[in-house]
Parts: sequence; C-alpha cells; structure tokens
Amino acid sequence: MNRLFGLPEHVVYATGGVWALLIASTVLVLVLRWRRPGHYDELVSRTASWWWMIGAFTFAIAVSKTAAIVFLAFISYLALKEYLSLIPTRRIDRALLLFAYLAIPIQYYWAATDWYNMFLVFVPVWLFLFFPALMALRGDTQGFLRAVGTLSWGLMLTVFCLSHMAMLLVSGEVHNPVAGGVGLLFFLVVLTQFNDVAQYTWGKLLGRHKVTPQVSPNKTWEGLIGGVLTTVALAAVIGPYLTPMDGLWSALAGLVLGVAGFFGDITISAMKRDLGVKDTGGLIPGHGGILDRVDSLTYAAPAFFHFFRYFFTP
Repeated sequence: MNRLFGLPEHVVYATGGVWALLIASTVLVLVLRWRRPGHYDELVSRTASWWWMIGAFTFAIAVSKTAAIVFLAFISYLALKEYLSLIPTRRIDRALLLFAYLAIPIQYYWAATDWYNMFLVFVPVWLFLFFPALMALRGDTQGFLRAVGTLSWGLMLTVFCLSHMAMLLVSGEVHNPVAGGVGLLFFLVVLTQFNDVAQYTWGKLLGRHKVTPQVSPNKTWEGLIGGVLTTVALAAVIGPYLTPMDGLWSALAGLVLGVAGFFGDITISAMKRDLGVKDTGGLIPGHGGILDRVDSLTYAAPAFFHFFRYFFTP
C-alpha cells in the first residue's frame, strides 16, 4: 500500500474528507448563529467538541500505532471511570476497584501484541471469575449479587468491548492490504459516529413512530431506518478504499455497524434511565461524557471486529 505522512494513502484522503466536512459544518453553524443569535448555542458547543475529538483521534493515529493504542486505552479508562462514578458501590468493594482499572493496560497489552486467545478470555472469563471470588473473600454478602453484576457488565462494556478497536488496529496490519489496521479502525469509528448523526438527523426530519419510548423517546423508526440506510450507502462507497471488502461486503458491514450502534446507544440510555441521570458525565460540552460518545462503539466495535475476522481472515 502507498503511504503519505506515514499513513496509508487512502486513510490520509479519507481523513482530509472528514476535516473538510467538519469545516463546512462549522461554517454553516456559525452562519446559523449569526442569523439567529442564541438559538444554536448547543449546536455550536457540539461542533466545537467535534474539533477536539476529531483532532485527538487524528493526532493519535498519525503519531504511531503505539500512540493510537494508548489513546484508545485512555478512552476505556475515562469510560470506566464515568461508569464507576454512576453505579452504586459497596464501601467494602472500593479497594477492589483498583483491580478493575488495572485490567485496562493488561487487556490492551493483549491487543497490542495481537495475542487473540488471551484477549478473548481475559475479561469475560478470568476477571469474571476473579472479582466474585475476591468479593466473597471479603466476607460481606449484603448486595453481593448486584455488586458482581454491575462491575462485570461495566468491565465488559468499557474495557472488553472498546478494546476491540485496538485489536482491529493491530490485527488489521496483516489482514488488510488496502489500508492496514488504521483503515479498518477509521472505517469502524467514522461510520459508527456518522450513523449516530444520520439517525439523529433523519429522526428530526421525518421521525414519527417511537422505537423505545420508555428508554429513548427521541429514537424513531424513521430515524433508525434512514440512518442505517445512509450508513450502508456510505460504507459501500468508502469500504473498498479502506478495507479489503468490495462494495457489497462493505454495505453489509455498514448494516452491522448501523444496527449494532443503535443497540449500544439504547443500552446505555436504559442504564441512564435506571440511574436517573441525563448524561454519564460533562467532559465533552454538548455531548455529555465519554461514555455518552462511545456508547454506540461498545456494540459496534466487537460486532465489526468479529464480522471482519470471520469472513476476511484465514
């Protein structure tokens, strides 16, 4: 594959396209605010946050593969930190949370070294068994089942599921001759985030029928179908330039990302409804917390990784 600035050529062009779209969106938002002052403050805040998020992601993948993995591990850390700050924890278990944080560098080490078998079982098998045993040894059975369930699920979402992005980045170097692991990661992240925006836009334009009114009242069937179809169309166009998949397979991958992203979104929404909070944090103005921003990726990352591994790796 040809390279520019140390990155696969097609990834550089695709990144330029994302930045061009962001610049055009920023100009549009500023014009709207100029025409109607005070009516688009949230949109301005959201757009400003996109500059930081896209800038950080671009910088991480441009520096080196190691920097990108560290960046992704940091995202997992922030997401886990937000999650643990929201869920009720027993006082006796607070000292054990150190082990939950230590799981992040270990899990990402398995990804960085492409140790697939250990990557696959570390959280869902070994930590799943380790934490209940450690809690039982501490001798307090009050709230034991809830504590085990909430911690195990949190680790699955924020550490295991999100770490599939790092595994895709590393393993893709071997299995993607078109644009390497960076191309696969770019395809996953950009399309998942684009799917969120597309579903929101179609829902605003045409939304009438609620999908899950008790969980996420703003989600409509029109938004879901329109967003997924738009994501499928974009995937079919850019997939052959970033992945070894042709247009048809890329469209199918876009379908997987669109549907999985929706499930990730409503799952985190259900958690927030249960806890009685609007956002998981306030780190990203206009977007909420890190977990609010990566909720779709908690499902889309493992879904796309295993889709690609099953069909396109020996």
